Amino acid sequence: MWAIEHRFSRESHESFDDGWGTLEQAAQEETMAPGTTLIEERVKSILSSNDSPDIGFDLSINPYRGCEHGCIYCFARPTHSYLNLSPGIDFETRIIAKVNAAERLREALASPGYEPSMLNLGSATDAYQPAERRLRITRSVVEVLSECHHAFSLVTKSSGVERDLDLIAPMAARGLVAVYVSITTLDAELARVMEPRAAAPHRRLRTIETLAKAGVPVGVSVSPLIPFINEPELERVLEAARDAGARSAFSIVLRLPWEVNPLFQQWLQQHFPDRAARVMARVREMRGGKDYDSSFGTRMIGSGVWADLIRQRLRKACERLGLNRERVPLDLTQFRPPRRNSAQAELF
Repeated sequence: MWAIEHRFSRESHESFDDGWGTLEQAAQEETMAPGTTLIEERVKSILSSNDSPDIGFDLSINPYRGCEHGCIYCFARPTHSYLNLSPGIDFETRIIAKVNAAERLREALASPGYEPSMLNLGSATDAYQPAERRLRITRSVVEVLSECHHAFSLVTKSSGVERDLDLIAPMAARGLVAVYVSITTLDAELARVMEPRAAAPHRRLRTIETLAKAGVPVGVSVSPLIPFINEPELERVLEAARDAGARSAFSIVLRLPWEVNPLFQQWLQQHFPDRAARVMARVREMRGGKDYDSSFGTRMIGSGVWADLIRQRLRKACERLGLNRERVPLDLTQFRPPRRNSAQAELF
């Protein structure tokens, strides 16, 4: 394994409409944002196994570690601590790019013992974060999955997924893809505070519409739900997503593992000092009196009266809006191992 660092300002990204005003305004704001250091890494493997009963997939692929979106609540922030980097600003500005992801995926899928199973792309950090516009690692992964007819799902809060519709739409027509767009709020000001460098809420709704019109099964993730912050918007977000073309929905309550907890509470005091105490009191109410409980079965949904009410609101809203009525499973039977490359073929 080796790593090479590349430093660049955000203005070096190709222009992309994230919904924050004109492209010129967006470019100016990006130039003022902290610069990013890309650390290219050649990994030994790219498929991660899931042993959690709370998650509906068996394997995951994360082309990047760290995420430029800067979402304060991101549960993946502590992973940067394993690299002796901070889960705060380093997580947002020192991005590890797994440049050989497609190569390792091809090797894994070609293994004689490989059996296809449910696979999710970008389960920890967003596979379509800004660095992807230039590096195209996620696209190379999708190309391999497309070639092998391997079903997968992905969750993103980026409109960058639209770039790969030429690959995703044909796979969707074969029952091989489902996309979930994460929308935490319809309030642009709140989104800027919670998710400073992610696409604007209305832009994500347009992404849902674009995907749906292309025939891609698309859902919405209203996650995380933060008491008294974005939680009151649950039903409105679901309705807006349904109107845009979403057919399914899910929600996960706020999780504060390890270093995320002090970072989030500092952010809460800075931006919402009037309700910070109420927010944390409600969080502890659904975590058995603690700031976080990692127990399987409750870590994603919480426990107690408030958590039960959230589940009821989600269920009733989905019933009223016609969401989650048809859950068509992705088809794993179409998988075929990848073709050998020309160099390999010459050996036989």
